[in-house]
Amino acid sequence: MFVRIVKMGFEPSKIDEFLSNFEANKNKIRAFEGCEFLELYRDKHNTNQFFTYSYWNSEADLEQYRHSDLFKAVWAKTKPLFNAKPEAWSVDKVASLK
Repeated sequence: MFVRIVKMGFEPSKIDEFLSNFEANKNKIRAFEGCEFLELYRDKHNTNQFFTYSYWNSEADLEQYRHSDLFKAVWAKTKPLFNAKPEAWSVDKVASLK
């Protein structure tokens, strides 16, 4: 299992549109085969900055999602809202404390 982190910056006037799109699709993304966890975070000081954290069983599962009709539809609505190029990292979890 690995973690995918995506940092996204939005035009302030487009944040509600992004949140609406995320709300409409979050359960479909989470239910996608291989996705084990999904969260959305918002920066406390730069409130137009958001981060998604998702856990995937394998890189192949993430790639299958990234080539799916669901991703293409979500991305088509999200991409025009950015005010900066998104950044993404695929990382292995080294430690987790509860």
